Parts: sequence; structure tokens; C-alpha cells
Amino acid sequence: MDNTTPSVNPFDRLLDLLCFTPLGLLALLVLVVLPLVPPFNQEYLVRWLVSAAFIASLAIAFDFTAGLINIVNFGYCAIMGLGGYTSAILAERIGLSPWLGMLAGGVTAAVLGLIIGMITLRLRGIFAACLAWFFGLALMGLATKMVWLTRGPLGMRVDRLFETQSNVPYYYLCLALMVGIYIICKWVTRTRMGVAFKAIGQNMEAARTSGINPVFYRVSNFVLSCALGGVLGGFYAHYYGILTPDMMHTSKTVEVLAVAYIGGRGSLWGGAAIAFPFIFAMELVRSSLTNLPGLNLLLYGLLLIVVMIYYPGGFAQFFDTYVRKPKNRMMDYFLNGACGSAK
Repeated sequence: MDNTTPSVNPFDRLLDLLCFTPLGLLALLVLVVLPLVPPFNQEYLVRWLVSAAFIASLAIAFDFTAGLINIVNFGYCAIMGLGGYTSAILAERIGLSPWLGMLAGGVTAAVLGLIIGMITLRLRGIFAACLAWFFGLALMGLATKMVWLTRGPLGMRVDRLFETQSNVPYYYLCLALMVGIYIICKWVTRTRMGVAFKAIGQNMEAARTSGINPVFYRVSNFVLSCALGGVLGGFYAHYYGILTPDMMHTSKTVEVLAVAYIGGRGSLWGGAAIAFPFIFAMELVRSSLTNLPGLNLLLYGLLLIVVMIYYPGGFAQFFDTYVRKPKNRMMDYFLNGACGSAK
């Protein structure tokens, strides 16, 4: 009897380490070459790609909380804005490098996330979501009123990361941030802490009786999600070169929420996959129907209703139903059925 274990392909081991499937890696390679291929090499389309990669990154970090511990952080973009303002103020007032400023934005957002989490995450469901939303509104109000620090609605000018007018370097940086955030979140879900997150999201009382401290794990999840949002806020500041309190508006969080839920809550990858076609479609609507402002928010709502009715698991559920499971059944048939009959 042969007791040797089959060797693992190094490529498969690498994919497992990066938390990618072969199809996911292929999709990532397509995104890497996309701005080099006509017509996507046009500057305005590359700018759309940057927006899509940015929303995809936010959707992953947002879904880490909404999908795993079942807490919807309606103040998420306000926390992201805090990271942006932190990086911008440090760069403008003391000359700190924007690269370090992005990390400082992540630390500041994490500290605020800890404070908000300790206050709100002792509550449940809609109460925690509403309190997080109120904190977001308060942050936006402070950014508007503290003109001496943020310049309020006038906008705060910020140095950009790269000395170029091209959007391509920003796209690759944002794509790297997206991949890094996805890998961090997936690595966490594979740990004991990740198992606790999922248990709390499915049934908090059952998790509590199993010896899991819901407050500790919920706050830990919330802090990491906020930290990632703060880093992305720093990128936002040094990409657009100007900050206004509008970036902290609840409507921005709704956009991220829509992408995460349509992609598939709890999947992490679903929001990133759907963000690119989704953002391109919304940008086309905005540019083509300029006389109908706010139409994109109406479309978000309609798409969310359709998804919640027919595919509560979003694009991830659709993919599993019509692509992954049929492919696995076909492989099983060829390996066990056809090959078995041949023997």
C-alpha cells in the first residue's frame, strides 16, 4: 500500500498562498494589460479604470465587515475621508511624504474605528449601523465647519503622488492596493479569528455559547476594515489632488455598499469582480445623461432590489451556480465516469 502523499504543484501552492483561482489570476492579468490596449489606453478611460479599482478596493474592505460579521458601516466613506484628510494635512502642514501619509491615514482611521466599535458594536443589527452612520455624519460636519484646518467646502489642495498627468501609474498603484487588501482579508478569514467572524455573522448567540467573545472579534474586524479604508482615503487625496467634505457623504458609502452586495456579500472577491463593469456602466450613464443628476443612485437601488430578490448571494452566487459547479461536475464526470468506463 502506497502511503506517500501526492506532491502539490508549485503553481497551485502559489495560487493558494495568494488566495486566487486560475480564473481569478487570468482576470487580474487582463486588468493589468487593459490600459495598454486600445481603446482603454485613452486617458479618460484609464481614469474610469482608476475609479473602478478604487471602488473595488473599498468594496472588499467594506464587505470584510458587512459580509463576515453582518454589520453595515454606513459611515465607511466618512472614515475613509478621515484617512484622506489626515494624509493631506500631514503632507501640507509638516511636509510628510504622501506615502507615509497614507499609512498615517490608515492608523488614524483604525483609532477612530476602535472608538466607534467600542461604542456601537455592543449593540446589534440596525442600531450599530445607525450609530456608525451618525458618526459619519458628524465627521462630515466637522470637515465642513473646521475651515481653518480643512478649508471646508472650498476644498483642500494636496500634492499628488506622481509628477505626471498620466493616470496609468495611479491605476497600477490602486490595482496593487486592491490585490493587497483582498489578500490581507482572505488571509484573516483563514485564521481562527476569521472562523470566529463567520460564526458571529451567522449566529452570534451560538458563537457566544461556543466561547467566542462577540464584542472583541467584532471590534477587531471593524478596526481592520477602517484601517484599510483610511489607507485608501490617503490614496484618494493624493490622486485627485483636492479634498472636499463631499467625499464623506453617505451616498458614497451607498455606492460601495451596492457594489459589495451586487458582487456577493461575504465573498470578498465578488465586489471586486463586479466593480469594473458596474463603474463603467455608471460613468456612461453620468456622461450621457447629464441632465438627470442622481440617476446612478436610482439605478443602484433598482439593481439591489433585483439582486436581493433573485440572487441574494449576488454575482458570487450566480458564478457558483452556473460556472463553478457545472465545471466541477464536468471534471468529475470525465475523471470518474468516462475514465472509469474506459478501464
